[in-house]
Amino acid sequence: MAQKILPNIRPTRIELLKLKKKEVLARKGHDLLEEKRDAMIREFLRLMETYRQDRRRFSEDSRAAFALLAQARTIAGWSGVESAICAVPDRGEIGMDLRHIMGVAVPALRDAGDTPRTKGRGYGYVGIPVAVDEAADAFERVLATALRLAAQEGTLYRIAREIHRTKRRVNALETIMIPRLCATQKHIEAHLEELAREDLFRRKRTKLLQEQRRNAGEDA
Repeated sequence: MAQKILPNIRPTRIELLKLKKKEVLARKGHDLLEEKRDAMIREFLRLMETYRQDRRRFSEDSRAAFALLAQARTIAGWSGVESAICAVPDRGEIGMDLRHIMGVAVPALRDAGDTPRTKGRGYGYVGIPVAVDEAADAFERVLATALRLAAQEGTLYRIAREIHRTKRRVNALETIMIPRLCATQKHIEAHLEELAREDLFRRKRTKLLQEQRRNAGEDA
C-alpha cells in the first residue's frame, strides 16, 4: 500500500529542502528517543530487582514480626502488649518529595524524623518483657520497608508510563512521520521531474518550430 503524504504541501524546491531538514531532525529525534527508551528500560529492570528484594524482605520481616508479637502476647498477655502499644507516641507525618530519574519525576520519601526507638517508645522498660520490645523493633523494620516499597511502586509506575509514552513516540516517528516525510519528498521530486521533462519538451518543440520557420523562410 502506498504511503500517505503530508497534506497541504506545495510541490516546490523550497518545500523539498524544508522536508529534507525535517527528516534529518526526525531521524535524530528518533535515535535520541530510542536511546532514552532503552536507558529507561535498563533502569526499570534495575529498580524492579531492588523492589523484588525488598518485597521478599518485607514478607520475611512480617512473618518474623508477627511471630515475635505472638511470643510477646504469650509472655506479657494481650493487655500488656496493648498498653505498650498505646504508650508509643505518634511518629508524625511522612513527608514526600520528588526526585528525577532521566527526566521523570518520581516520589522520594522525606526523612520522617526521629523514630519511636530513638526518642523512646513512651513506656518504661522496667516491667516490660524483652519480647515486647523485640516485637516493636521488628514492626518498625516492617514499617520502614513498607514505606520504601510504596515509594518504589510509585517510581516503577511512573517510569513504566514514561517508557510506554516514549515507545509510542518512537513508533509514531518510525512508522508514520518519517515514512510520510520520505513519501512526500518522493512525490515532490517526481512532480519536479515531470515539470522538468515538460519544460525540456517545450524547449525542444520551440526550437524545432523555430528551425522549421527559418527553413521555410530560406526556401521562400
